[in-house]
Amino acid sequence: MSGITAFPKSSKPLTVLLLGAGGREHALAWKLAQSEGVKKVWVAPGNGGTAGMEGNVANWEGEWGVGFVELVKWAKEQEVDLCIPGPEQPLVDGVERVFRKAGIPVFGPSPEAALLEGSKTLSKDFMARHNIPTAGFRSFTAQQYEQAKEYLDTCGFERVVLKASGLAAGKGVLLPETKEEAQAALKSVLVDKEFGSAGDEIVIEEFLTGPELSILAFSDGYTIKPLPAAQDHKRIGEGDVGLNTGGMGAYAPAPLCTEEVMKVCLEECLKPTLDGMRRDGESSSAFPISLFFLAELFPRSSGFPFVGLLFTGFIITSTGPKVLEYNVRFGDPETEALMLLLSPSMDLAGLMMACVERRLDSFALDVEEGFAVSVVLASKGYPGKYEKGVEITVGQAPEGVVVFHAGTKKIGGKVVTDGGRVIVVCAKAATVEQAVELAYKGVDCVQFEGKTFRRDIAHRALGGKAAKDTPLTYASAGVSVDNGNALVDAIKPVVKATRRPGADGEIGGFGGAFDLKRAGFRDPVLVSGTDGVGTKLRVALDVGKHDTVGIDLVAMSVNDLIVQGAEPLYFLDYFACSTLDVPVAADVIKGIAEGCLRAGCALIGGETAEMPGMYHADDYDLAGFAVGAVEREHMLPTPNIQAGDILLGLPSSGIHSNGFSLVRKVAARSGLAYSDPAPWNTSTTLGESLLTPTQIYIKQLLPGIRAQLFKGMSHITGGGFVENIPRVFSSGSGLGCTIDAATWELPAIWKWIKQVGQIEDLEMARTFNMGVGMVIIVAKEKVDAALASIKEAGEEGVFVMGEVTATPGVEMKNMEGW
Repeated sequence: MSGITAFPKSSKPLTVLLLGAGGREHALAWKLAQSEGVKKVWVAPGNGGTAGMEGNVANWEGEWGVGFVELVKWAKEQEVDLCIPGPEQPLVDGVERVFRKAGIPVFGPSPEAALLEGSKTLSKDFMARHNIPTAGFRSFTAQQYEQAKEYLDTCGFERVVLKASGLAAGKGVLLPETKEEAQAALKSVLVDKEFGSAGDEIVIEEFLTGPELSILAFSDGYTIKPLPAAQDHKRIGEGDVGLNTGGMGAYAPAPLCTEEVMKVCLEECLKPTLDGMRRDGESSSAFPISLFFLAELFPRSSGFPFVGLLFTGFIITSTGPKVLEYNVRFGDPETEALMLLLSPSMDLAGLMMACVERRLDSFALDVEEGFAVSVVLASKGYPGKYEKGVEITVGQAPEGVVVFHAGTKKIGGKVVTDGGRVIVVCAKAATVEQAVELAYKGVDCVQFEGKTFRRDIAHRALGGKAAKDTPLTYASAGVSVDNGNALVDAIKPVVKATRRPGADGEIGGFGGAFDLKRAGFRDPVLVSGTDGVGTKLRVALDVGKHDTVGIDLVAMSVNDLIVQGAEPLYFLDYFACSTLDVPVAADVIKGIAEGCLRAGCALIGGETAEMPGMYHADDYDLAGFAVGAVEREHMLPTPNIQAGDILLGLPSSGIHSNGFSLVRKVAARSGLAYSDPAPWNTSTTLGESLLTPTQIYIKQLLPGIRAQLFKGMSHITGGGFVENIPRVFSSGSGLGCTIDAATWELPAIWKWIKQVGQIEDLEMARTFNMGVGMVIIVAKEKVDAALASIKEAGEEGVFVMGEVTATPGVEMKNMEGW
């Protein structure tokens, strides 16, 4: 022993048992698995995400047993060295005491200490007893309902908060805005038992105003070490509106929590909380009389030292931080973001053991610089009723993004939804802006039907960065006039190329003019149309190709003009974004100019709207407005459409611009990236093929219109044949049509979409163009002349596809060939 100069370190690797099934548990398992001193992480029961983790993480879905008997037995068989309860219920139910008696350390408070969260009444009395700043309050039992009603009328608070005293799955806090709403809320808790036994007692407290903070801190009962303060987003709706949830996202560190604010929170609230927990128990008078039954349940001779993670909600009022509530476990979704801020070398399991062994003061909490953001993806209907079992697909996330599973389950080879909050997408970056942008790119990688999320996570940080003493400018608000001017200069040449008789002006003025007389019209009727590109823009953004969606924008409007016989005359565009990227916007508008050239109309103006806070990251949106004219005698449809007239089909160039919400879902199901070869055309990528621009039919059809060869037309957009062709027939006409699907070869792209998406034939026909972008109605005796006119104008692929009938609706024949 003579050569030993230091205490030996324990070399035994740890086997850790993590209790829970949410996003918090997935994040903790992810970080625990990085610890060199951890041999195995068991998650009970875990979720679809922890089930899919590689390496030393696995789920155990066995029964816990009454009083955790079976869980402890299994833990001993696995030689578990540390138990970490995730949710609060096992802690309140005494899991720490049961495991401790079995000789297994627990990172979590005793059942006595867990009552800080388990009883709002106890925690408020505790704060009052130890002079910890909090809102004014009173507590009432169900038997004191009448006194509670009277208190609401006489308390003098401008507004109140009602809290069910017991555990209510994070939903037991009510925020009525009027006295009438407060009385109704009180009745729902104490009388109607909205929260069951959790509402046997209620706390009525003053509504405090100010921003909120969440501080999660490690404690061994004597020392406390906080993580960076976070801010979460409780409401379901953007702008913090709608119903309360378990949390829709969070970010950390919150700029609001300066060193000074953190110091006050520590010195006036957190440290007194630890001290108070140790002291409470030295005398029975420490417990409020309303909770005297706890004195018999838990002995108090040695106090209640708090060991574990103390999660304290603060509100920063005009008079300083005040405690809103205590939680005795990791928060969700704060934990997911905070785990990303811990340094890669941070031994989380070692830190927790230091707390359990009362030596936290000797352990460093190593947090990296930067910001982390978490965005919750919820089921449709949450926080109300929602469907389970919806399949989830997760694509390749960008570097810096981690996708944690919450309410998911793995069934066979698929992961499906199994809760209200389904996925938590997290990202870390040097600035909060970069972290937000990265997180939302990660959100786009996760797909499931009904995906619901807020698009304004971290809006408080993003909206409050400018120092109050700094002079504000339009540029500081996020709008660049210089970029706008640079865009105008960049697009002037291509816009000039779209000039035509009647439109000779330049862009940049207050409005665009068109001279109908110079365009050669005698008795014109003006026809207008407006449209967008829909979620095809999302594909363009994901692929990074922006030079064709402008053609789509023009096509969607001018094709709607030609069906009325109108020649497109001029076009105006609307381009909206968060921050103007001049090269991207220039590509888009060059595409618009190309579309105008194909349609023979002039691009006479537009609006570029740079709107920080309205759009995220590189997102943009488009709208277009087209005006055309038709000589009165050439207007379509004609009133003489009748049964026996023939339908001609003009081929589409691809998907065009409708149905992309379904197309993107099919692409996600296929598992292909946009950069992969297109299955129907390996000479191009999936993304480039999907972005093939919409066919513009103007020059092919104008000669036939002027020769009065056509009776009517239908632009096949969203709704397919089933919804669009009947729009040509006048109401009350009793007309319909039959379409023979055997008259054209279904393009390979549609066969792939149908197969991968397992989409029924009729659903395809009522959603997509199926290879036919325009349908022409002609009299039987004019079919040959109409076909010749269209072919001479450059459309060789025109064909006969059906006929008008005396039966309303669209009858699809021979779809089995699809």
